[in-house]
Amino acid sequence: MMSREGNPFARILVLFLAVTITGIGIPSAATLVLTGQSFAPVPPLAFGDREHAAVTVAVLPSGDTTFTQTHTLQMQTGLSDARWDIRVIANGRPAAQQSASGTSAFVNGYLLSYPVTSDVSLVVTINGTVPSGTVSDVTVLQVTELDTSGQPVPGSSILVTASVVSPSAVQTERPQETQSSLPSALPSPTRAGCPPVVCLGAVIAGMALSGYAGMRT
Repeated sequence: MMSREGNPFARILVLFLAVTITGIGIPSAATLVLTGQSFAPVPPLAFGDREHAAVTVAVLPSGDTTFTQTHTLQMQTGLSDARWDIRVIANGRPAAQQSASGTSAFVNGYLLSYPVTSDVSLVVTINGTVPSGTVSDVTVLQVTELDTSGQPVPGSSILVTASVVSPSAVQTERPQETQSSLPSALPSPTRAGCPPVVCLGAVIAGMALSGYAGMRT
């Protein structure tokens, strides 16, 4: 007669199947890799600077597709009055484009989901102003994958920052204008209008002529 605890082998089999089914049902997170960034002006920045940043992020697959369709890509910035231009590049060709404004922007996972053999990347362009009171660094761009419940996927975040200093410090770091090495004024001629060398030659010639005339008399 079977005990109340049941068959140990059956319990192990059920546990194995539950873990397997759960593992299949959990979508894998994509791997986000920062592959390029540019700034204008180049940091360090100052309060009130209007910054133009372009960031390229590669989307590397970690599952059956490059990105889980039911997930979302969240993008945030610490720049104020930000304007976004987001472009999805698939296999070297533009695949999607969207614009946004404010401190946050979102990209639907469907726009990033391709077969694992595809080459998918994001080009994110941000125009915004460095807010006053920023200490040390400002967040130019933070990219995070969100799951179906809107929670960040662990290890999926990318952060791009720029150093910020006071306007006076930025002015100090700029190269100073070089002073001209030319003399303030050119040498002026003598009062008589005769250069010294010419005048000296004339005096010597006059003395020689006087001596020659004395010898003839």
